[in-house]
Amino acid sequence: MNASKSRLTPRKTPRQERSAATCAAILEAAARILETSGSAGLTTNHVAVLAGVSVGTLYQYFPAKEAILAELVRQMRQDMLADFVGAVREAEGKGLTRAVDAMVSASLRHHLRRPALAQALEHEELELKLDKETVQLKADMRDLIVGVLRDHGVDQPERTAFDLMSLSRGIVDAAVRAGERDFDDLQARLRRAVAGYLGILA
Repeated sequence: MNASKSRLTPRKTPRQERSAATCAAILEAAARILETSGSAGLTTNHVAVLAGVSVGTLYQYFPAKEAILAELVRQMRQDMLADFVGAVREAEGKGLTRAVDAMVSASLRHHLRRPALAQALEHEELELKLDKETVQLKADMRDLIVGVLRDHGVDQPERTAFDLMSLSRGIVDAAVRAGERDFDDLQARLRRAVAGYLGILA
């Protein structure tokens, strides 16, 4: 493992309940700091104090603050993927309009949970070298969307899924960078854009 990759990877995976609780406390402390102070306020010392552990204990799990950030990004991504899996299940046996509603809602759910954290992590995501993981996540999400489009008889489902993902990411990224917090309005606009692309009633 090269040096840059090792800084983004936890030192060990907690297997006992106490270790898992310690690791979770470290990650939650880092998340709270990101929400209130951004990455500028995130130091391993600050995280350790807020988590109620020693810096030495923190370093048993994470070799650097980048590893903590990378793990938070991974958690966010897994939550996003789980949201899309849930949306696909919700759309089963229903029309394309309902499927669009479910997938658009899923694409924004991580912002609704903790908006400030989601924005901070999406900024950090651009700085971290998680290219292989990013490719895999996009492939998993694209496969889910392709399946829904194919089930509803949409032409060229692979290309359409690529376009819809690009369109959605562009709109959401621009809105979040502009400081928007009205996610109900953003969801309505995103839904109109996706529905318009697919040629269905918004």
